Amino acid sequence: MLYLLRMSLMGLHFILAGSLGLLLGLCRPFNPDNSRLCARLYAWPAMCILRLRVKAEVGPLMDKPQGCVIIANHQSNYDLFVFGNVVPRRTVCIGKKSLKWVPLFGQLFWLAGNVLIDRGNPHKARRSMLTTTHTLQHEDTSIWVFPEGTRNLGEELLPFKKGAFQMAIAAGVPIVPVCVSSYIKHMRLDRWNSGKILIRSLPAIPTAGLTLDDMPLLIAQCREQMRECIASMDRQLQAA
Repeated sequence: MLYLLRMSLMGLHFILAGSLGLLLGLCRPFNPDNSRLCARLYAWPAMCILRLRVKAEVGPLMDKPQGCVIIANHQSNYDLFVFGNVVPRRTVCIGKKSLKWVPLFGQLFWLAGNVLIDRGNPHKARRSMLTTTHTLQHEDTSIWVFPEGTRNLGEELLPFKKGAFQMAIAAGVPIVPVCVSSYIKHMRLDRWNSGKILIRSLPAIPTAGLTLDDMPLLIAQCREQMRECIASMDRQLQAA
């Protein structure tokens, strides 16, 4: 019963937050700070409805360089709400082009200045990546990427795709890893208190002077740091 009530409230919230976000996007289309404001619109009420307690230790993320690539692990669609309260100013996200057609959310995602990539068209995808390089270098804007490319459902981190690291190296900007604990398998939405979640950001990893030859080592370094951080947070929650 409680689960059904929550899902009903979440459905209403999704429509309301999407409508308000769409209005914001129409008032100032493609402003790169729209993403942060819309993320807050989705996140705070959702956490209250779901009764998920989120503790964030994200000093390096809040003190990030003006332009950087932010990478995070991707567990489920709930990431929209879980990460929403820690999205820093002037940060846009990369998503697949098909998101544009999701009612309300897709139009909001587009108007918020996020980058939509056509993964089925290598030429257009490459052109989008060149645009993001210019954005990182000259527009005081950071880009949030889920380097796994798809949801891992709270299991072991999936292999990282190259796109985020190619962008960071091409633009010469740091990478800031952000990790969330393995929450999706432990949420109990049929209980009053649904669970605890930890979010932690790691120190920025510089890429200045690196070339594409250095990319495999950079990817391995970032993935291992994130894997260790997630495991540490999971242990902390289990001991609590």
